[in-house]
Amino acid sequence: TSMPTILQMPLGPLQRNCYLLGCDETLEFAIIDPSWNGRSLYATANEQGFTITHILLTHSHFDHVGGLAELKKETNAPIYIHPEAVAMLNEAFLQAAAWQIRIPPPPPADTMLTPGQTIHIGNLKLDVRYTPGHAPGHVSFYLPEHSVIFDGDVLFNQSIGRTDFPGGDLNVLLKSIREELLSLPDETAVLSGHGPATTIGQEKATNP
Repeated sequence: TSMPTILQMPLGPLQRNCYLLGCDETLEFAIIDPSWNGRSLYATANEQGFTITHILLTHSHFDHVGGLAELKKETNAPIYIHPEAVAMLNEAFLQAAAWQIRIPPPPPADTMLTPGQTIHIGNLKLDVRYTPGHAPGHVSFYLPEHSVIFDGDVLFNQSIGRTDFPGGDLNVLLKSIREELLSLPDETAVLSGHGPATTIGQEKATNP
């Protein structure tokens, strides 16, 4: 199987983790949650010799889409989103302004995600898992062959996503974590929107 290249870039005023996921055989790259500075994400992919073919959103809170407009302009790669996250994407500019943060208004998404579908990034297969609770239409991207899940703001090292924003629901979030994440093998690496990476096993054992 092809090996993935995974780069983690904490970006923007809130230091959100953006991920670059590349297939080493085809040199195709996905950008997951372009939180800030789309131009630098594009430059990083270019330096590595990769072509950006997918822009994947776990959800559409403004701090995950701050780099979307620039990235779309540089690459014209399709933006993937869950239908329930579209309304919030349209309001991301206003959400950011409420936090005194300016982002370029994000462009509309191109492709709607369906839970259970598989996205092909070159020869890598990413499964879409539906993980609401932190935000409407939140999804996680799971790479079963390499035991990695990109879970946005669902489960963090030693904590979980906030549920006090509009559309947040603690019970829904806990159900997502139990059914969609903790059911994965213990060695699965969890790459989330904030903080350091962890594993499913570690969070099962120690997450309060």
